[in-house]
Amino acid sequence: MTDAQEAAPRLLALRALNLGDLLVSVPALRGLRRRYPEHRLLLAVNPALLPLARLTGAVDEVVPHRSLRPPPVVAPDVAVDLHGVLPDSVRAVYGTRPRRLVAFACPEAGHPDGPAVRDVEHEVAKWCRLVRSDGGDPDEADLLLAPPPVPSPRPGAAVVHPGAAYGSKRWPPERFAAVAAALAVAGHDVVVTGTAAERERAARVAALAGLPARANLAGRTGLDTLAALVRGAALVVCGDTGMAHLASAYERPSVVLFGPASPRIWGPPRKPVHAALWHGDGEREVQTDVPDPALLRITVEEVLDAAARVLAA
Repeated sequence: MTDAQEAAPRLLALRALNLGDLLVSVPALRGLRRRYPEHRLLLAVNPALLPLARLTGAVDEVVPHRSLRPPPVVAPDVAVDLHGVLPDSVRAVYGTRPRRLVAFACPEAGHPDGPAVRDVEHEVAKWCRLVRSDGGDPDEADLLLAPPPVPSPRPGAAVVHPGAAYGSKRWPPERFAAVAAALAVAGHDVVVTGTAAERERAARVAALAGLPARANLAGRTGLDTLAALVRGAALVVCGDTGMAHLASAYERPSVVLFGPASPRIWGPPRKPVHAALWHGDGEREVQTDVPDPALLRITVEEVLDAAARVLAA
């Protein structure tokens, strides 16, 4: 770090969550970058997300952080709570002793000022609204990431991602396999992705679909390679996970299957290249070990019809 960088005022943003959480906050981060052009923007974020944090073009320095303890930054000039867990996240940001705090109103944490949290609001709009309350001008459509520094391992592939952090968001592997098989019959180069922990699930999907072993990329791609894969993909089919937001970040045709959470809060941009399938009846997010009933109402035929629409778009 140069002397000028060391002397610059510091802006700390806390977003120590997961892949999708980082990607929906990109417009807000870029709004903060424009709001504070002279500041050094420090993002306290899950260290695993470092490759994508760099691709936002908004962050000067990543502070590895994965908890609701105060990030290891002392007395920033401005601190912004983009984490979203009230009141714990407000207290965590307060713990850095900032000169000024930007956060949603939370009297319980000693912060009565700031805009009020709304019951139903898309995550992108939510964080942009917070930045606007501080005088920024974020653009909710400003979601696209820069190209990753590595090539796609399978350019033009149809990506099927059967995993999710919670069982309530996992469509049955047999149905993902039926979709993958149909896409392969239609002439697509189909790959199945996931984390190392999801490799067995991905292998099951690939086997049921009759795909070769090399189609299973679960646990074999770093985050930058996964981003390159999605950026070069013909199609992404997945549940309500970070993978869906990665497809939005590279504007690739996607079909996203929603269960307990509503697409009104976590859905992709309303563009012809994205389809959000949901048969829920309210705004809720229940985290269980079994697929949500709303998710199970989505059929294989419905997914394939949606895939045909977004591919045509």
